[in-house]
Amino acid sequence: MLTVLHPRENRLLAELGSTEFQRLAPHFELVALDRGEVLYQADGKMAYAYFPVTATVSVDYLLEAGGTSEICRIGNEGMLGVTLFMGGQRSAGRAAVQTGGYAYRLAAARLMEEFYLGGPVLRLLLRYTQARLTQISQLAACNSHHSTKQRLCRYLLQMLDRSQSNELTVTQEEIGAIIGVRREGVTDAARWLQERDIIRWRRGRVTVLSRAGLVEHVCECYGVVRQATRLLLPDLQTASPGMRSVWRASGALRSDQLATAERRAPRAGSHGLKADPGQALRTVAT
Repeated sequence: MLTVLHPRENRLLAELGSTEFQRLAPHFELVALDRGEVLYQADGKMAYAYFPVTATVSVDYLLEAGGTSEICRIGNEGMLGVTLFMGGQRSAGRAAVQTGGYAYRLAAARLMEEFYLGGPVLRLLLRYTQARLTQISQLAACNSHHSTKQRLCRYLLQMLDRSQSNELTVTQEEIGAIIGVRREGVTDAARWLQERDIIRWRRGRVTVLSRAGLVEHVCECYGVVRQATRLLLPDLQTASPGMRSVWRASGALRSDQLATAERRAPRAGSHGLKADPGQALRTVAT
């Protein structure tokens, strides 16, 4: 069944209080993100902060030899653009879409206005930043000390946490670059998991058959990051079904209509549609 994508389906935005959300809602734009699309180049200026809803974004460090190393991955639990309120205006790495989908974006200037007001938004963003630092430091430890099989299980579980499906679109070569091993190592680990009916892998598409099986074989890093997130953001949760029904009743734009509406009525300098606090996204007249 088709559903409306409410900003609060990003779990970080779901933590905002009503007053803060109402203040920011008119400035959110829903954008469609394609797999492989680059949102920021390394050392590039950051014009927007992004709050994924169904998309996931990877922040990579580009090596001089041409390779990449993933710094962190962001889905509907967080935001892209922490650097903005930590004192920088340029991205430390390249941010590219790993799973195509939708996100809400907010102009960097508007985010900073809200941040400098202090209060709940500032505290929420700083707590989220601490959770991100834990994720990054644990990733470094994991890639240095744990087996390929354990790292693959961690990666798949983290992707499941950000996905609405048990089927993931990713190649073994991409996973190898993310978890820091050669493609052959990923192939061996994936074969081991397939033999135990935990996953099924077919040409750039992996289906998780048993989440419990992944949990059984994952290293402690997955649990450490989840626990840190729970402690710093205890109320992090997905939007309620009631919230979705309110937005659907308000005449909102369905997710399947977004790209068509954007193509019909593009706005200069923007590829998104704005939301307002009392009503969801409206279709654009043609």
